[in-house]
Formats: sequence, C-alpha cells, structure tokens
Amino acid sequence: MPAKTGKEYIERLKKANNNIYIHGERVNDVTEHPAMKNVVKSMARLYDVQHEKADKMLYTSPATGSQVGMTFLQPKTIDDLIARREAITEWAKTSGGMMGRSPDYLNAEVMAMGVSNELFAESDPMFAENARKYYEFARENDISLTHTLIHPQVNRAKAQHEQKDANVALHLVEKNEDGIIVDGIRLLATQGGITDEILVFPSTVKKAGEEDDPYSLAFAIPNNTPGLKFISRESFDYGKNHWDHPLGSRFEEGDAIVSFENVFVPWERVFVCGNSSICNRTFRETNAVVHMSHQVVSKNVVKTEFLLGVVLSLMDAIGIDQFQHVKDKGTEIMLSLETMKSHLYRAEHNAAIDKWGTMTPDFQALDAARNWYPRIYPRLVEILRILGASGLMGIPTEADFQNEEIGPIIHRGLQGKNLEGYERVQLFRLAWDLTMSAFGSRQMHYEYYFFGDPVKMGMSYFDSYDKEPFKAFVKDFLGKTGAVKPDFMNV
Repeated sequence: MPAKTGKEYIERLKKANNNIYIHGERVNDVTEHPAMKNVVKSMARLYDVQHEKADKMLYTSPATGSQVGMTFLQPKTIDDLIARREAITEWAKTSGGMMGRSPDYLNAEVMAMGVSNELFAESDPMFAENARKYYEFARENDISLTHTLIHPQVNRAKAQHEQKDANVALHLVEKNEDGIIVDGIRLLATQGGITDEILVFPSTVKKAGEEDDPYSLAFAIPNNTPGLKFISRESFDYGKNHWDHPLGSRFEEGDAIVSFENVFVPWERVFVCGNSSICNRTFRETNAVVHMSHQVVSKNVVKTEFLLGVVLSLMDAIGIDQFQHVKDKGTEIMLSLETMKSHLYRAEHNAAIDKWGTMTPDFQALDAARNWYPRIYPRLVEILRILGASGLMGIPTEADFQNEEIGPIIHRGLQGKNLEGYERVQLFRLAWDLTMSAFGSRQMHYEYYFFGDPVKMGMSYFDSYDKEPFKAFVKDFLGKTGAVKPDFMNV
C-alpha cells in the first residue's frame, strides 16, 4: 500500500494488538487507552499531513509508482536533500519539535542501511539483501518504527559477557534453518507500543568486543511478535485537557523497556547476527548516523523556533522586553537558533554523493550540531523558566476560569500588559509544560541524552576531530618569528 493515512495508522494498531504493559496492566487497545490515545491521535495527524501537503510530503516510488513518504527518500541531489528536510520540518511543526521519535527519524535510518548495505554482506550476502528489501518494504508500506539500542544498566564497568547475569541483556540463543532465537532485555523504546515494528540495532556510541558477539544483533520484527513485550514507564499524560497541559496531553511519546522471551526472528529480517565488528561500524559506514542527524538537527531547529516564540510571547505579555538582562537572554536563544540553522545550511550545501549514489550531508556540520544541542538545550529551557519566574507557579486551570465565582477574579488579577488573564495564563501554562511539568522535564533529559552520554560523545568527537592542521598552523607561525636556536640545541 502507498503512504498511509491517520485512519489507516490507527486501524493497524487496533489490528496488531501489540503486547504492551503500563501501570501494571496489559493494554487492550493503545488507541483508546488514556495513557496513549492522545499521542496516537498526534501520530495519526502526521500521516494525514502527508496527504494534505502531498507536494512536500510524498514522492513517486521508484519501485511501484505509488505515492510514498518523502522522509523515506534516498536523496540524489542537494535539492532532494532539502526537499526531504522540508518534509521533516512540516512534521516537526505539528508538535513544535516535541516529538523526538516521529517516524521520519527511523525512516532515515532504514533508508541509509537499505541503500548502503554492503557492510552487512561481510558475514553473509543474505544480510545485505535483507537490508535492501526491508527498506523497500518499509517505504512501500509506510511502516512506523520504534527502536532499541542499549543494554540494561546493570554494571556499566563491565562488558556484557562479564556481567553477573550475562543473560539479562538481549542475546542470541540459537540459530536454526528458519532464523534465530533471541532472549533478554533491551532499553529504551520510545513509542514502543504505538508503532508497527521494532528495529533492534547496536549502540551508536558504545562499542563491543568479540566476546560480546552474542549480543551483537540487528533485526526488525513486528511489534506483535510472540514473546515480545513492551513495559512502558509511567505516562506523563495525566488525562488533563489541552488547555491545562498543551504539550503533555498530546505529545507524550512514552518510553518502554523491551522484553524478548525466546523470540523467533526469521532470517529475512536479520541484518547482523553475532558480529561485533559490523555492529561497531554500522551507523558510520552506512552513513545512517549522518541522515539521522540531519533529521534531528532539522527537528531541533523547529524546536528552538518554538521555544523562542514562547519566550518572546511571554516577554510581550508581561512587558519585560525592555529590560537589559531580558533582551540578553532572548539574544542567547536567537544566537542558538541561528547557529543551528547555519550548521544545517552548511550540512546541506556541502553535501556530496557517497559511493552508493546518495547525496549525503556534511557530517562535520551535523556532528558539531548534535554534540552542541544537548549542552545548550537545558540552558534554553532555563531562560524560559527564569523569565517566567513566579508566573509559572501562578497558573490556575481552565476549570478555575469556568467557575462563576472565582473566574472573574483570576481573569482580572492575572491580566498582563497585552493579554487578558485567561489568555495570559494559557500562555504561561504552555511555558510551564515546556519547562517544569513532568513532560517538560522529560524533554530536557531526552535532549541531553538523545544520541547517548554527551561526555562520551564529546570524547569521540574530540578523538575523531582533525587536529593536525591547527597544530601545524601554530608550528608554522612560530617558525616564522625569525628566532635562531641556540648552538647547544643544534648539537
């Protein structure tokens, strides 16, 4: 089938009846459960936007001639790359960039591994063909994906094979004629119960050795596969209305522990089986991390625009935009936004064709952006919180305004310079949900660890950075001072 609609997305979830648990109970229908129904509606909205803005969101499949999602596109030109980014941007705008795992994130990964599949053939040519076919399958059926990259946090000082309970992490149990059997736990599947399939891949940061080969796996299976369970954390959608919780009531994606209980994976769905070397190189050598980073930076530009809009609206609402320190804080966010946009521009306009014929963004620009944003996003949120001050605590609910006795009191008492009380509180509730609610706190934590531990990422960035030209610059500069070495140094 071609690009799906929101209705078709919901129908698939109902039919799949994925095995998900939350708050101690199994979920009978994720499309109706209080903890998930609102984000399901938001996801459905994304798929409807594809058809409402088909000129930006869809393209003609090279395989079938059907209209498929633009975020699956293998870009061949810089214009293609920009077109895909514009589709990413359209989706991000529906949530103000608050949905970190909208479908385009993993669509980019599936595309990259599907067209750059030679690495998987090192073990068996079958695995490369599997990756190619899975990309086509996901694109032609508009498959929505969750994914899981990391092992449980049991003892970070030891490798998986050294753990006291070495079988707690997802591992290979058996190979047979039809496929493999896997068992164990993986973390942390965002949108775990509200997607079609799960993509199991190695970590983008933490490398493994040969002794961890049994844990070195990559495959994709339907979320209703027997033996597969999603155990979701507490929901931050508290069943409140959109006025009181404008973000948490719509975009709470959820995160789940994933349990594999002797799960069967057919060979045609396996990409890596027991090879730590391939796992360690997968994201970089297929350029998957480049295309995924392109999606993330595009989304984060929208997120920063949204946050800036809230800050500016808040300044205007209570008349603080003339103060020096307020302007300086607004400038901080503006500079952050323009820096991210510059990284994105450089990444796209310095893009080059890789050996698989894919127009691939300049990773130096994207790598800088993805290392920088986790460090500055907490500061951007802090600015909004500081400027909101006590106003972020004085936020009655919509029900308070509807009360005939106290409604007029707070409507008058909480007015702003340019807004009546009702509108001002609505704005401040948005600022609160972005910064101080459970949803807002999760957003900050999520951005900080989006690609992994920022310190480890920074170490990797430092180690891979080309330092020699800068040292040579200094050495050459010192060599031109005209100084003459003392004779004793020439002995």
